[in-house]
Amino acid sequence: MVQVNENYLKLKAGYLFPEIAKRVKKYSQSNQTSNIIKLGIGDVTEPLPKACIDAMGKALNEMGTSEGFMGYGPEQGYSWLREKISEHDFISRGCEILPEEIFISDGSKCDSSNILDILGKDNSIAVTDPVYPVYVDSNVMTGRTGNANENGTYQGLTYLAINEENDFLPEIPKNKVDIVYLCFPNNPTGATLTKEDLKKWVDYALQNKSLILFDAAYEAFIQDNHIPHSIYEIEGAKDCAIEFRSFSKNAGFTGVRCAYTVVPKKLLGFSSKNEEIDLWPLWNRRQSTKFNGVSYIVQKGAEAVYSQEGKKEVRGLINFYMENAKIMKNKLQIAGYKVYGGENAPYIWIKVPNKMTSWDFFDFLLQKVGVVGTPGSGFGLSGEGYFRLSAFNSRANVIDAMERIINI
Repeated sequence: MVQVNENYLKLKAGYLFPEIAKRVKKYSQSNQTSNIIKLGIGDVTEPLPKACIDAMGKALNEMGTSEGFMGYGPEQGYSWLREKISEHDFISRGCEILPEEIFISDGSKCDSSNILDILGKDNSIAVTDPVYPVYVDSNVMTGRTGNANENGTYQGLTYLAINEENDFLPEIPKNKVDIVYLCFPNNPTGATLTKEDLKKWVDYALQNKSLILFDAAYEAFIQDNHIPHSIYEIEGAKDCAIEFRSFSKNAGFTGVRCAYTVVPKKLLGFSSKNEEIDLWPLWNRRQSTKFNGVSYIVQKGAEAVYSQEGKKEVRGLINFYMENAKIMKNKLQIAGYKVYGGENAPYIWIKVPNKMTSWDFFDFLLQKVGVVGTPGSGFGLSGEGYFRLSAFNSRANVIDAMERIINI
């Protein structure tokens, strides 16, 4: 008799974005309309940078020759890409991250889940609330939580509320936790942490021998020069933090798939006997065993992000989406909505009007004007009463969607 992983049975009805897709499909079919503007899922819409296209095209042609053909590459990623990342994303900002501390992967979503493979199941875990659902669901799936409570939270997790009352900044836990998930610029609220804010977390982690899992997927969208792009800009972070980065949003690689994770060589965990264990070799072994690496063609495309033309084109994409965010925020504020985010991240976080629930507001926008967003409650208990709109769309669709909403 085959037994299942019963931890999956603890999961709530469905992952957030498939649930949204199901409701949109039902509405579209029942109303026989395709005139729907989707500002829900954070998927990019603009074409890839030409520098990346050219680099991948050249790599594809190389693969068609005996001299240029490439088979299995290193599971950790090619050295020439890791060196570029080290130089441009870290050394240039004063962060001493070595190329060998960088592991190329096919997505931060995968890495932020897979990192649990090298971490014990008895660790206490804290997440912000609202939170990117993958952090919670991956811990549920691997048996690191209890059952879901009536309010949708899970037993065994520490939830750090971020809301209007605390300016969307999570408070340092009063109790000791072993692992803390932080995502800044934040998905879904668009909030950011200053260096002073982030130092408090690093100090907490060092004092308690905790590990920070820092998701910096949206760092490229930061406009304020005082906001840190990496946790490693904070002294001591190499002793307590793993950082996740992605090419998905800045270079439009959502459909191409390339990201990377930084595991400093000096980072330590502990055995059940309280012995110090280096985490770098564990992650290296995990990747070598369970992952065959990102394709040569894709990594060549990622390398082109750091070329002179690539940097210029990526900056153009970022500016485009942030201009979308500016338009959205201005229009919604004029219409009387209370709006957050949109200044250092491509997300608009709206206070739901008229005491509606976030799913009620989702249905209201969909049925009234054919605009799709993301209910805040899908990100956690503290997300109730809020609603996320994504700036990832065409300019025409963004303007159209805002006109529809403000003219309801």
